[in-house]
Amino acid sequence: MPVEIKLPQLGESIHEGTIARWLKKPGDRVEKYEPLVEINTDKVNVEMPSPFEGVLVELLAAEGDVRPVGSPIALIETSAAAPAAAADAAPAARGVGPRLSPLVRRLAEAHRIPLSVLETLPGSGAGGRITKEDVLQYVARGAGPPVPAAAPAAPAVPPAAPAAPAVPAAPAAPGDEVVRLSPIRRTIAQRMAQSKREIPHAYGVIEVDMSAVVAWREAHKEAWRRDAIPLTYTAFFVRAACEALRAYPIVNAAWSEDGIILRKAVNIGIGIAVDEGLLVPVIRNADQLSLAGVARALDDLARRSRAGTLTLEDVQGGTFTITNPGVFGSIWSMPIIVPGQAAILATDAIVRRAVVRDDAIAIRPIMHLGLSFDHRVFDGAVAMRFLNHMKAWFEGFRDGG
Repeated sequence: MPVEIKLPQLGESIHEGTIARWLKKPGDRVEKYEPLVEINTDKVNVEMPSPFEGVLVELLAAEGDVRPVGSPIALIETSAAAPAAAADAAPAARGVGPRLSPLVRRLAEAHRIPLSVLETLPGSGAGGRITKEDVLQYVARGAGPPVPAAAPAAPAVPPAAPAAPAVPAAPAAPGDEVVRLSPIRRTIAQRMAQSKREIPHAYGVIEVDMSAVVAWREAHKEAWRRDAIPLTYTAFFVRAACEALRAYPIVNAAWSEDGIILRKAVNIGIGIAVDEGLLVPVIRNADQLSLAGVARALDDLARRSRAGTLTLEDVQGGTFTITNPGVFGSIWSMPIIVPGQAAILATDAIVRRAVVRDDAIAIRPIMHLGLSFDHRVFDGAVAMRFLNHMKAWFEGFRDGG
């Protein structure tokens, strides 16, 4: 009897994938772990190996189709696969149901949502786990039965306010073009909407005199180029951010219902613009790298981002993000926080401006640093101390930082 091949969990924050290209066709013999299909996610393209050995019977998803994690995409005929598939399905057959935290169970009970309904909710947590936000969104849509006025106990988390009705886009007019959403664009939209919906954003902006950094870079960039190390300003931004994160570890953190998670590793996500949207590959343990080490890592990630050869490991595990709209001429930015992090830094264009120095007018290369932060995790005083720490690093820059 044929068994299903399902789209696997390709990463903690990846919930769907696009069937980019089938590498086998029905009737083909497939060895276990042999590449079967190319999957395009919002982050990277990956080859999915076959979990079984056998003959491919049927393709359940066409090239270009978007499928959620866990959905069947093909059928394969193999006697060895059947016991494994049955074992994998056993928990569901026994009626164990989804993994639910005590908080989610209490919230569901307060809204009288039966377990059978919870089982149908798409979980947005790691591994498809149902989160508090999934339950609140279900209630906000008006899908759950109302809570009686004389409920005996207050819910552990107050129910969300009724969601404002969505304003539909105007229908396409003659001559308009509807551009199909790529996996990257779809996920950017979902995650940015999630961030603005769930995270109370606050902002801080500071002005920095970049004279010392600009002068040092101009004096050394040719020597670095001879050593095949492109010395971009982003390398300086990463080094300064790492120093500030060491001084203020609360910025390298994440909000959770159980408490604030202080991250030990300093993994810096770098926003890189590509044709399909924005990728955020990660420099792991960036605080342990020299300026040259950061520059090499940035060059490698930028090249592989634009070549489409990033791996899942390259785009996971970020604890703090830097986006550099200044390369496109922006002079004042307020970025959106990446879900699962406490802050994101925007580095704007370095612009020569007239400033007052020692009661005289001087022309200096000036840049704005903008920090968007989760106000649940820390307050404005910490944000400004963090930014001032970076400012002091830039303005007091000496050989090699």
